[in-house]
Amino acid sequence: MVRSLALVLGCLVALPAQAERLRDLAGFAGVRDNALVGYGLVVGLDGTGDQTMQAPFTGQSLTNMLSQLGITVPPGTNMQLRNVAAVMVTADLPPFARPGQRFDVVVSSVGNADSLRGGTLLMTPLKGADGDTYAIAQGNLLVGGAGASAGGASVQINQQAGGRISGGATVEREVPLALGANGGLLELELDSSDFGTAQRVVSAINREFGRPVAAARNGRVIALDGPRDANARVNFMARIENIEVTPTEAPARVVLNSRTGSIVLNGAVTLRQAAVAHGNLSIVIDTEVGVSQPNPFGGGETVVVEDTEISIQQQPGTLKVVEGANLLDVVDALNSLGATPNDLMSILEALKAAGSLRAELEII
Repeated sequence: MVRSLALVLGCLVALPAQAERLRDLAGFAGVRDNALVGYGLVVGLDGTGDQTMQAPFTGQSLTNMLSQLGITVPPGTNMQLRNVAAVMVTADLPPFARPGQRFDVVVSSVGNADSLRGGTLLMTPLKGADGDTYAIAQGNLLVGGAGASAGGASVQINQQAGGRISGGATVEREVPLALGANGGLLELELDSSDFGTAQRVVSAINREFGRPVAAARNGRVIALDGPRDANARVNFMARIENIEVTPTEAPARVVLNSRTGSIVLNGAVTLRQAAVAHGNLSIVIDTEVGVSQPNPFGGGETVVVEDTEISIQQQPGTLKVVEGANLLDVVDALNSLGATPNDLMSILEALKAAGSLRAELEII
C-alpha cells in the first residue's frame, strides 16, 4: 500500500516577536458594531421569485404590505406570483453611527426563490437585539451569481439566493454610548487574555504618558484614567492606539481539525524523546453472491447463496524515535513516521498522553 502524507502545517520558522500597535491588540470597551436584522420583500424578479403555494408567508407579507398602502386584496385570493421573494436583511451598525448615515446590508432569500438577480428590496426596518428599529433598508440588489437553463440543462455561476446593497440602509436611531462617563474612566480590552501582555501594555502606556494612567484589572481588561473633556479624550485614545507593545509569546498549541484532517502547529511546540510505532490496520470484507439452481425435475427451489471472505491486513511498523527541540525538528520527526493526517491525530494524542508532546491539543 502506498502511503501518502498530507500534513498541513500552517506555520513557518518561528520569528522573534515583533512590536505591534495597541489598536491591533486591543479595543476600547463599548466601541463595537451592533448586529441588525429585518424581514422584507424583494420585487422585480424575472420569474425567479418564491412559489407562493410552497412559501405562503411570501403572499401573506405582500398582502399585509399592500393593505398598508391602501390596497385591499379580497380574502381567499390565490396570488400566483413569481416576481416576489421573502428575504432576511442583515447588517452591522458601526459604532458612533448617527441618523442619516448609510451602511451596507446583506439580503438573503428565506423561501424557494431561484434567484434574486435584478430585484429591488422594499423598505425594511432593521431591528437590534432589544427589538427597537435602528435603520431602514431599501435599494437595488447586486447579485454576483448568474445562471441559465434550457432543454433540461442548466448552468450556474456562484450563488444567486443572496445579494448585497451598498449603502442600502439609513441610520434612524443611534446607539447610546457614553465614553468616559464615569469621571473619564475608560477600559481597554485585549483581544486575547494574557497576563504577560497586559502587564507590558500597562508599562508601555504609563511610560508613554510619564505618569500612572493605566492599571490592569485582570488578564484582559485595563483601566485608563482618561480626560473628562470629549476632545481631549479622543486625542488620548488616539495616542493610546498608536503605542507599540511587544506581546508575549503564544503558548504551545496543536490544533486538529477532525473534519478536514488539517493539523496546525505553532512555533512553540516541542517534542520530548519518545518511541512511536505506526502501522495501518485494514479489514476487508468481500461478499460474492451466487445462485444455487436445482436439477431439472428435482423439485427443489432456486436460492441465492452468499460467499463471504474476511481478511485482515496490518502493515509492519517499527519503533521510531521522535524528538524535536524546535518547530522544524518536530515537523521532521512527524514526517518520518509516514502517517496520514488522521493517523497523525491519533499519534499526537498518544504523544500528549505520554507526556512527550509539550503543547496544548485543541480539536475543532
